[in-house]
Amino acid sequence: MTVTFHVLGPLEIRTSGQPVRISGKKPRLLLATLLLEAGGVVGADQLVEVLWPERPPRSAQANLRTYVSSLRTDLGEDGRCLRGNGSGYAIDVPEGALDLLVFEELVGQARYEEALSLWRGAPLADLPGSPLWDRRLDPLHEVRLRAAEELISRRMDQGDHAGAVSELRGLLAEHPYREDLWGRLLLALHRGGRKAEALRAYATVRQLLVDELGVEPGTGLRAAYESILADEAPPAAPRQLPPDVPDFTGRADALAALNEPFQVAVISGRPGVGKTALAVHAAHALREKFPAGQLHLDLDGREPADLLAEALRALGADTPPPTVHERSALLRSMLAERPMLVLLDDALDASQVRPLLPGNDSVVIVTSRRRITELPGSRHIDLGELPVDDALQLLGRIVGPDRVAREQEDARAIVAACGGLPLAVRSAGARLAGRPGWSLAVLRQRLEDDRLNELQEVRVCLDRSYRDLPDEAARMLGTFGRLGALAQPGWVVDAALDRHRADDVTDLLVDVNLLELVGTDPVGQPRYRVPDLIRRHALERTPDRDALGRVLAAWTATTEHAMARLPTTVFSLTAPRTPRWRLPEQTLERLTSNPLGWFEAEHDSLVAAVGVAAEAGLAESAWGLAAAMVPYLDLHCRLDTWQRTHSVALQAARAGGDTYGEAAMLRGLAQVALYQDRYEEAADGFLRSRRLFHDLGDVRAEATTICGLGAVSQFRGRPAQSLGHFKRALAMFLAADDPQGEALARQAIGRVCLKSGDLTQASESLAQAMRLAQELGDSHREGCVCLQMGQLHEAVSFHHHALDIFESLGDRHCGAYALQSLARLQVRSGDLAPASTGLQRSLEVFQELGDRSGEMSSTQLLGELYRTAGRTGLALDYLRQASDLRRRLPV
Repeated sequence: MTVTFHVLGPLEIRTSGQPVRISGKKPRLLLATLLLEAGGVVGADQLVEVLWPERPPRSAQANLRTYVSSLRTDLGEDGRCLRGNGSGYAIDVPEGALDLLVFEELVGQARYEEALSLWRGAPLADLPGSPLWDRRLDPLHEVRLRAAEELISRRMDQGDHAGAVSELRGLLAEHPYREDLWGRLLLALHRGGRKAEALRAYATVRQLLVDELGVEPGTGLRAAYESILADEAPPAAPRQLPPDVPDFTGRADALAALNEPFQVAVISGRPGVGKTALAVHAAHALREKFPAGQLHLDLDGREPADLLAEALRALGADTPPPTVHERSALLRSMLAERPMLVLLDDALDASQVRPLLPGNDSVVIVTSRRRITELPGSRHIDLGELPVDDALQLLGRIVGPDRVAREQEDARAIVAACGGLPLAVRSAGARLAGRPGWSLAVLRQRLEDDRLNELQEVRVCLDRSYRDLPDEAARMLGTFGRLGALAQPGWVVDAALDRHRADDVTDLLVDVNLLELVGTDPVGQPRYRVPDLIRRHALERTPDRDALGRVLAAWTATTEHAMARLPTTVFSLTAPRTPRWRLPEQTLERLTSNPLGWFEAEHDSLVAAVGVAAEAGLAESAWGLAAAMVPYLDLHCRLDTWQRTHSVALQAARAGGDTYGEAAMLRGLAQVALYQDRYEEAADGFLRSRRLFHDLGDVRAEATTICGLGAVSQFRGRPAQSLGHFKRALAMFLAADDPQGEALARQAIGRVCLKSGDLTQASESLAQAMRLAQELGDSHREGCVCLQMGQLHEAVSFHHHALDIFESLGDRHCGAYALQSLARLQVRSGDLAPASTGLQRSLEVFQELGDRSGEMSSTQLLGELYRTAGRTGLALDYLRQASDLRRRLPV
């Protein structure tokens, strides 16, 4: 059996075409209320308010349950569509089974005659009604009125004046004071050869307006009457606006701007953002100011000549002139005496729009994906994403507000997945409305799995946008999409297209709202982002692997250029075969004039680029870029980033069989483990890296790993083994003629000798390291040597110099060790207050960076300081903490 529900007139239920009797007024009120919110839960309190609008009985909730049970019984097998969820009740109707929903669907398809035939009178005319119904029925009446007007316009255009008269009399019975409907009735009667009836109709409406409202007919209605008296059929008033969107939501600022006087307004925005919906909604609000009519033209890539011919035919010119210039002039002439509202939808550019502009007294609303700024005096409305609250409200209007309120978290996730695009929200809402048995969580999961496959209307819209792009712009959009969701610097376009000054492509993508300019970064670069749904759509295209490779090559070259300007590059390991694409020298100098500032600005983009390279199987780009970042990461203690990028790049190098890349990433990861006191892991990483570099014959790279082994031995308390590693590394750096490595090794030897009490050897090694650091201009190395020279000579001045260097370079880690060493000297000299301050600062840094060894040392020193100051209780607290930390350190 097939059940159908009818609310567009008296309430009716039919099963297989036969009426079903619902016994009692209250069960019928209950059913009507649920049908108006079909698929959504109506709260029990709301249902009580409908059933007992004045004073509900104490037993209202129990009575409500009784009526639900009675309704299920009356519906028989179909009663299963009624469900309760604890807070209220809902009715799930099969697709096509509720006339109200069928009506709205037919209107959306512009099938007006079929839609209007469903109406059998006022909705639920046999029931007393409820204020709670108004939020559903008021917009419904507006949709019906618009559909009827569209049908009347069609009938008059087709010469069916009798049919138009019949429709108009029906509308006027419901809206007796609508002068525009009376004017159209006069016109339809006159054109149908019923002049006397037309004149009587004017007399009737004039008497009605004077008697009831105390006003004379307006100019439009009087003009129609006067033309009939002169026996002239006035030209048809085109009423071409598409139906208004019944659940239009938000856009208050844009609507306010369109309510102010203007001649031309251009609404632009990316695909799916609701440009046409806004334009149509605003046009309906303005249409009564233009009784001569409203024109609507869908521009969609069409030639101005064809568009002008269509407009002129709508205005009564059966044979338009031959040229665009003549047609444009005739349009302006015809509208000079009868100003109209003109809606130009989906304009390509200004050259397509200009011939269609009618003149000074008409108003034109243009929608376009492109920012059209070349029309003098036009008002520009750049439409952005729908705010979250508005998007939720729109979703609620489609699927039912109770359904959204009940699953608020999932609803928010759905509108977030829709990217603030009304088209996407409508598409998602339509999926849910058609599947009342789905929870919102079901759609949320499906959107997470395959967003565009669930939002087919969005895909079609984006397909059109992609279709109109030049080849370079389409390829560039795909490359941008593969770089992820982060904003990218403008030079990325140059690298992708393999040419400098590719601003024309960038500007085009911004102008057509497929690329978003998000601002300028701290180093002065404009940055661009592809909105999420556009990016996902671009990723469905065949990737331009060469373009992606060039972008990554540009990141590598630029990173290495910035790295070379840092105060120390000792741990850097370059990738000789890694592709590089260089920006112009002037651009490189400008971007990296402050290398630390550039690294800070690009930190997230660099991390993402390593991931993109690894995912694309470009192993050399992945590990080469990760390696190029090391001096910056080391200087600013970005150990998490160091660990993350090297782990990703190590997997890519192994997958690609890149042994050198594997060795370089192992060495970097071992250094991070050393900094974080994971000595076993560090030693293992350095050993594996050393073996690979040895087999590859790279003496310098092998020497850096031996230095790492020396540092592990030193922290383990094995000075002789440590010294042997550093001396071996020194010999290799000398053989490789690497002065930076030599400075590192001599400083390390001096540090071990200082700890072991060999002050003569320590002094000699540190002096040589200082000389090399100063010759190389390596201020960071100079600071490290200064720190050890201060320890050697117990000189506060050396410590302050070292601290100044580290603070100027932003190296908080080495700065913390400098503060700790300086505090030792200050305690010995009795300067306890500055020593305490310095140790507290160093402790915070060590804790933040996860350096447990440094944390333990600073805690121990604070305990000793407070014991010296006579603060025994505080001293014992710190000393106990230091003891706990020491027990947790690796042996």
